[in-house]
Amino acid sequence: MTCRFEVADLLGDVTEFHASFDFAYDWELLHHIFPEDRERYVHNVHSILRPKGIYFSVCFSEKDCEFGGDGKFRKTPLGTELYFSSEKELKELFGPLFNILELNTSEIPGKYKPHMANIAWLERK
Repeated sequence: MTCRFEVADLLGDVTEFHASFDFAYDWELLHHIFPEDRERYVHNVHSILRPKGIYFSVCFSEKDCEFGGDGKFRKTPLGTELYFSSEKELKELFGPLFNILELNTSEIPGKYKPHMANIAWLERK
């Protein structure tokens, strides 16, 4: 088995990667993408995966109490803004293009304390 890592702008043009991968891994990226860009992002992830390819995503849950504690948009101590998702909105976002194999909210380790994160295992339709 071989593993190939690629860096690409998943909000841009990804046609060179069309249906190239069996697996896409998103560790804490989706919460940096705001709602107006999320459909494009998910469409691009879908387009780079082969049929039945797996997409694994971990993003901050709206249940997390960090970075202000409530609301969808929250500022970090570094001054960046993040978007905190619910499981329901992720089902609506992923559902048209992916079979949801598993979607849950779990505690994950953080630099200073644990965070609540949405963890999704998805299969390209």
